[in-house]
Amino acid sequence: MGELVVGIDVGTTKVCTIVGEVREEDIYVVGLGVEPSRGMQKGVVTDMNALTAAISSSVHKAERSSGYEIGRAFVSLAGSHISSINSRGVAGISGAHAVQPEDVERAILNARAIAIPHNREVLHVIPRTYSLDGNEGVRSPLGMHGFRLEVETHIITASATTVQNLETCVESTGVYVDRFILNPLASGDVVLTPTEREMGVMVVDIGGGTTDLAIFIEGTIWHTAVLPVAGWHVTNDVAHGLRLPFEMAEAVKRQYGHADKREVDPLESFPVQPFGEELPSKVLRRDLAHIIGARVEEIFELVLQEAKRSGYDGLLPAGVVLTGGSALLPGIREVASRVMRMPVRIAQPEKVTGMADALRSPAFSTSVGLLRLGLALDLEDQQRLARLGQHSSGGSGFKLGKVLGGLFRRLLPDEESTE
Repeated sequence: MGELVVGIDVGTTKVCTIVGEVREEDIYVVGLGVEPSRGMQKGVVTDMNALTAAISSSVHKAERSSGYEIGRAFVSLAGSHISSINSRGVAGISGAHAVQPEDVERAILNARAIAIPHNREVLHVIPRTYSLDGNEGVRSPLGMHGFRLEVETHIITASATTVQNLETCVESTGVYVDRFILNPLASGDVVLTPTEREMGVMVVDIGGGTTDLAIFIEGTIWHTAVLPVAGWHVTNDVAHGLRLPFEMAEAVKRQYGHADKREVDPLESFPVQPFGEELPSKVLRRDLAHIIGARVEEIFELVLQEAKRSGYDGLLPAGVVLTGGSALLPGIREVASRVMRMPVRIAQPEKVTGMADALRSPAFSTSVGLLRLGLALDLEDQQRLARLGQHSSGGSGFKLGKVLGGLFRRLLPDEESTE
């Protein structure tokens, strides 16, 4: 058996802990724990005790189903506090004028050396493209000859206090946070095809509290954003429109909801019991679809607005890939395609084995993506440290020094079980 890794997806509606083995061709899941989320709204901790209890319950379920004790994990992160910026870094070529790995690392570190407020911390520094002696569009400069290497990076930052609060909740359960990973990066890692990444595509992960998006062009990240509107707001609209308790509105949305009222029989109805009514009353399903459709259209209008703001809306021939729990809403693909005027498909995690049946849903794209992407990022960090001979990146977002202390050791203390 290969290395086992753990991902904890902490969302507004659920906390999902996955224990799995990342292989070349698939992800073999050996443990799963899903618990309704409490104390988290729109990516921000609102009740630390409630969220800690939810995370603890999810972790314990994953431990029981896998047979391992969880000691470390990669953790998802989203919320409107996320922001991003593109930055360029420059490095002179050392040695015999052929680009070496340490030259690339120096350029990336120089790109990362930007002024950010004291209440922000860096989550990810992602190289987008390189140029060598002014020649743009270089994908991999290693081994090429030149004197001046430039790199353009995409830097993602988060609110330091929000990160610290979530980290405290996770580590209060006895689980060390190896790294925080932005939701759309994780989901994009398991739902996109190489062709989509190369041609230009936008991943839109619609969860409970936030809609997370990432634009991939030429095989890498070009833009990320988090919008503070998602499935929770759809349910809230239903609750207000039909005068129902929130839990009942969620059940009605799941059972009878549709995002496109044109696809609903105008005579079809269903029973509900609103506030103040002693007996159930009939509601036309088309009226429900009208409520849902208005909010769904708004979500995709905001997504399109963000794509246009980035300037990359004309570089997405592969269109949009929808994922996240709210992507299960009937009719949502058609509404997305109509509003954004792009090709749209709904995606779920692929190449998952083991406890795969429970994870074949768009709702678990981020959860599964944490495993593969987290392991890949840790490998990159170890290689950087080995090349630079450092024990820390100097940035709290990377936590490289801590990573060295237990690289790849996600499950403790039953060591013989992981061999």
